[in-house]
Amino acid sequence: MLRKLLLRTSHARRALSNVNTASSGSRPLNQCPSPSLSLLPRETAPFYSSNSAEVPGGTFVKHVDDDPNGSTSQPSATISVDRSALYNPPEHSHEPTSDSELVKHLKGIIKFRGGPISVAEYMEEVLTNPKAGFYINHDVFGTEGDFITSPEVSQMFGEMIGVWTMCMWEQMGQPRRVNLVELGPGRGTLMADLLRGTSKFKQFTEALHIHMVECSPTLRKLQHSNLKCIEEENVSQYVGHRTISTLAETPVTWHAALEQVPSGLPTIIIAHEFYDALPIHQFQRASRGWCEKMVDIEEDSSFRFVLSPQPTPANLYLMKRFQWATDEEIEKLNHIEICPTAMDLTQTIAKRISSDGGGALIIDYGLDGVISDSLQAIRKHKFVDILDDPGSADLSAYVDFAAIKHSAEEESEDVSVHGPITQSQFLGALGINFRVEALLQNCTDEQAESLRAGYWQLVGEGEAPFWEGPDEQVPIGMGTRYLVMAIVNKKRGVPVPFS
Repeated sequence: MLRKLLLRTSHARRALSNVNTASSGSRPLNQCPSPSLSLLPRETAPFYSSNSAEVPGGTFVKHVDDDPNGSTSQPSATISVDRSALYNPPEHSHEPTSDSELVKHLKGIIKFRGGPISVAEYMEEVLTNPKAGFYINHDVFGTEGDFITSPEVSQMFGEMIGVWTMCMWEQMGQPRRVNLVELGPGRGTLMADLLRGTSKFKQFTEALHIHMVECSPTLRKLQHSNLKCIEEENVSQYVGHRTISTLAETPVTWHAALEQVPSGLPTIIIAHEFYDALPIHQFQRASRGWCEKMVDIEEDSSFRFVLSPQPTPANLYLMKRFQWATDEEIEKLNHIEICPTAMDLTQTIAKRISSDGGGALIIDYGLDGVISDSLQAIRKHKFVDILDDPGSADLSAYVDFAAIKHSAEEESEDVSVHGPITQSQFLGALGINFRVEALLQNCTDEQAESLRAGYWQLVGEGEAPFWEGPDEQVPIGMGTRYLVMAIVNKKRGVPVPFS
């Protein structure tokens, strides 16, 4: 049905051998190896050593004695001190440097600690630093931004999420009040399309209280605008002010973290392309065992990767992840990524659903298993070096859906985990095929072309066979690269469409 729908108004085109994800308009994924691989040899020397020692890779680190020649001098009336072997730092220069404020901040952290920081700490600063983080002060979504997400591709995505949310609400017994939470809402496009698509179902929309979990002031303003929000004053003697989305006359509240969302009401949580930006820890197998990959400062003041010489706190999460994997999986690995923040967040979600009822929908690109080496940096739809100009590019990594499943089940026996299934399966089961057919009945030729392209990007795989435009603009389907998982309270049964 998919191919018939797309081909009926256009001609098939020849398939290209090379897929250029960066120019497709969708977020680039695994079309090229991670830029970090060329920066770190398989075994890198530890960054400090108290004595002369050989470390993996054949590098020596040595402390120098006070007098390299071992000579002594007789006492004399004049006292002289041989400082030839003492460390002489370069003279301080008052000339301005080209380093950005974020780069200076990162180098300051490393120097203050006297050693490197984890990849997770680096990611967190780069993405969410209050003053210079990538997500804090920029609109990074859409064709003019650094990447395009599914809601920006087509209104149909948000509409289908609205269908799932309504189905979940009905399975919950149609409660009169329900919290609808979105984690990392971007521009607010998904929520806006969801509210527009469900606005005619008054009983549903009147039950909603929207909670947007967003730390960026810039994106909060965009969300406020795209949700067509207005401010109501003197609402009641208990509530003096509230924000209302005029799309469905629904109250909206913003929070910096999920924990700030009031509990006690049934809750539906949406996490679309949220987990992939959570900070990860990277480990590499070395001769002395699994060592955490760290970010340090090179002699020329650039950033570099090094390996930790001893276990780090993240090793506790590494051991937990190994417990969830088979021996065969672990034996094949030379690198592994873990995301303690994702594990902790999932447990918070599972705990909330267990106590308040409801469910969570997680949509992201990733794997249903151990992640090896997926961290990537994207600037203006192109891959760049992870350590190059921090704060100017998005950093993201594959989502470990298996770890999400185990984390939820470990937290509570009252929740069940369903999936992952592909985004194509998910959207198809919710009726996106019928929706695009209906939209195609009443649109111009230009609108029809945009609909077909957007539809393919959401549910297709590889290049669109119907495309007749420029090769560099050919739509690339992400229907099988994105996975969908649901976590629900067991009392509500199996959620649509995971049965």
